[in-house]
Amino acid sequence: MRGKPAIKRKIQGDPMYNDTDIAKFINYIMRDGKKSTAEKVVYRCFDVLKEETKQDPRHIFNKALKQVSPLLEVRGRRVGGANYQIPYQVRGDRRFVLGCRWLIEAARARKGKPFAEKMASEILDASRGEGAAVKKRMDVHRMAEANRAFAHFAR
Repeated sequence: MRGKPAIKRKIQGDPMYNDTDIAKFINYIMRDGKKSTAEKVVYRCFDVLKEETKQDPRHIFNKALKQVSPLLEVRGRRVGGANYQIPYQVRGDRRFVLGCRWLIEAARARKGKPFAEKMASEILDASRGEGAAVKKRMDVHRMAEANRAFAHFAR
């Protein structure tokens, strides 16, 4: 690795809830630098969640993230001419990033509604332990469990 590692920047909370997790989520949704559009989408999504559940949307969002974020993942490693899928525990910041990424991908894959409504329904499904993002997490965990025999290759 050349040079110094990048310094981790402090992120400010989002304008409405002053929550850093929501601010990061907005940044992950953002395309082509259009942050105000991403904010509108997220806040509209939270309004839909509030109407449907009569609960605080931040609580539902955090519950969904907890359901979607993986504990284990596999990484490829070459040992003696063979490639092995080795299970590793996932660090906290990467868990959050993967959870957000899977939620957004699953919402974008849905058809026939505006993105804010698709995102709201995906978050709601994830908070109940259903949906495509939770299925993705289960697949990753299943893969890690299947390759548990190679865990001794991890340093």
